[in-house]
Amino acid sequence: MEKKVCLECQEPIKGRIDKKFCSDYCRNTYNNSVAKDSKNLVRNINNRLKKNYKILSELNTTGKTKVSRTKLYDKGFDFQLFTSIYQTKTGNTYFYVYDEGYLALENDWFLLIKKEM
Repeated sequence: MEKKVCLECQEPIKGRIDKKFCSDYCRNTYNNSVAKDSKNLVRNINNRLKKNYKILSELNTTGKTKVSRTKLYDKGFDFQLFTSIYQTKTGNTYFYVYDEGYLALENDWFLLIKKEM
């Protein structure tokens, strides 16, 4: 009979015939390392979205606020990341990070708004 070894640490496995790991620690370590790159990508994007959300909510305390592009850039706002887009009938395009949104105005100004839930 062939001895089975743990996929993570290569130690002999005792117990059920279909076991792949010698312990919960090895199983968790193995599974965390398998999808590490895709998990890191998602984690990084979520962190950048959270940062954008925090910036918008800190600047927009009244529900509607005008701010300049430089103020957003200075705080580290990333205009490439948002969660949704809303196009009005008049052709205005609002970009949202969850319930915090912004609309580009003239001369590098932005209208910050909060969507009522």
